[in-house]
Amino acid sequence: MSSNYLLNLYHKLLKLPFGRKLFSIVGARKAPYFGTISPLITKLEPGECHCFIKKRKGVQNHIGTVHVIAICNGLEMAMGFMAEASIPKNLRWIPKGMNVNYTAKAGSDIRCVAKLKDNHWAPGDLPVEVKAYDENDVVVVEGQINLWISEKKKS
Repeated sequence: MSSNYLLNLYHKLLKLPFGRKLFSIVGARKAPYFGTISPLITKLEPGECHCFIKKRKGVQNHIGTVHVIAICNGLEMAMGFMAEASIPKNLRWIPKGMNVNYTAKAGSDIRCVAKLKDNHWAPGDLPVEVKAYDENDVVVVEGQINLWISEKKKS
């Protein structure tokens, strides 16, 4: 098993009934705003995370599609979980910004994906690719979340 605390928790909870949902609830409590999208982490591995958002009234906009801010929330959650599950123990991360493009209407459930090419971590600026897909695998939002990576202080 991995030595990463988040991956260990994920794999432990996957063995339980509703384990993914339980993991997602526990994880969203670290940053309570994530709970507003009722997220479900469906895949978590080093360098990649998928966060599912069900299309429901609470995440829709005035035209009945999934609001882009809800999607950005899902993308940020996917990025954060990917980062925590992937970053080497001697490094830390903080988001610096997000750049996204709306590429299609989000008229269905949404799968938010954060990927770090080659799961490569080094101090400095680090762009993480993020994409949101509808139920037909059409990209509805794409962009990047920029992280600042630094060495942890020696204690």
